Amino acid sequence: MLDDLDAVLEEEGQAKPDAPGRRARGRGGRSAVAFFLTLVLLGLLAGGGWLAYTKVKGIFTDEDYPGPGGAEAIVEIKSGQSATEIGNTLYQRKVVASADAFVAAAKDNTRSKNIQAGWYRLRVEMRASDALDLMLDPKSRWVTKVTLPEGLTYQQTFQKLSEATRIPVAEFREAAKDPVALGLDESWFTRSDGKKVNRSDIEGFLYPATYELSPKADATGVLKTIIANFNAEMEQLEFAPTVRKARGGITPYEALIVASIAQAEALKDEDMPKVSRVIYNRAYGEFDCHCLGLDSTVNYWLRITGKKTKASEDLTQSELHNPNNPYNTHDKPGLPPGPIGNPGRAALKGAMSPTGNFPYYFFISVDTAGTMAYGKTGADHQRNTELACRNGIPLC
Repeated sequence: MLDDLDAVLEEEGQAKPDAPGRRARGRGGRSAVAFFLTLVLLGLLAGGGWLAYTKVKGIFTDEDYPGPGGAEAIVEIKSGQSATEIGNTLYQRKVVASADAFVAAAKDNTRSKNIQAGWYRLRVEMRASDALDLMLDPKSRWVTKVTLPEGLTYQQTFQKLSEATRIPVAEFREAAKDPVALGLDESWFTRSDGKKVNRSDIEGFLYPATYELSPKADATGVLKTIIANFNAEMEQLEFAPTVRKARGGITPYEALIVASIAQAEALKDEDMPKVSRVIYNRAYGEFDCHCLGLDSTVNYWLRITGKKTKASEDLTQSELHNPNNPYNTHDKPGLPPGPIGNPGRAALKGAMSPTGNFPYYFFISVDTAGTMAYGKTGADHQRNTELACRNGIPLC
């Protein structure tokens, strides 16, 4: 087409002018043809340019939806995912038109690094920047949050988990039968005192904390999350190596039992190391019967066997000295068979690092604020008990 146009223009330029007075012939026709051909050529060039633009625009701009989006899309973002990985996840769920559009939006938003792992309620065909904004809104995260306080038994823990997740308690009981399969190291189930360990007992390993659980998780998944947190906390505390090094042969499992008892007996964090030391003194020291003499262990047995727990003053002698109760620490020496609850950080630290040079064998709360008094002898303990009675503790 360009060659044809050049030929026409050359012909016009070489044509001889007509004689003066004569009317020019054909010049207007040839000019009109050239003008027409020029318009056609420009039209073709314009059309070709637009076609080329539509074909290459994706090279220079990231494909994106105009928004605002349609049907709901539930998307899981995993811990440690990069912006590209998140973009690919959103693209696969048809939330964004391209992963690159999401990456570009993330680069333009300094808050994008705050995206948390979890499940999100988004929409299909969203503008990438809108999807990012929604993921940075805490209200869009779809999580099940549950707080497990310190000292809960496994039964109480399962009940709270069931209420939060709507998973039946029976499913948690079934999933808990093999703690090792849930991620617990089997080395935990060892003792130095010769007592048998129940390897199916999950008590003590359900670390108290606030958990954000996947709404898609089953009972096994929930318990794996909790056990993983227990493992992380134990590693951070250096619980096992500290116990093995400092406690003269006592195993981490025995220290975990002590922590659970300290959690049940002491109200203040400052008393956890002292109560732990008293327990060690009685179980492994020079105490005559090597028995702990604790009502909390008796109550634990009542609870897990489906009976009501009682205040110390209401426990009968038959309950305190029941020979069929493996958690009877009034008559049976040493530590009970296992933990009596799930201790928190303060109790764990107290059990792994109990107060040194603390030659006491008795403790008791002497007021309603939880102030503890300690005694070396039975006579000391009697005086502390009388003080507790004067302060309104119903023991006398």
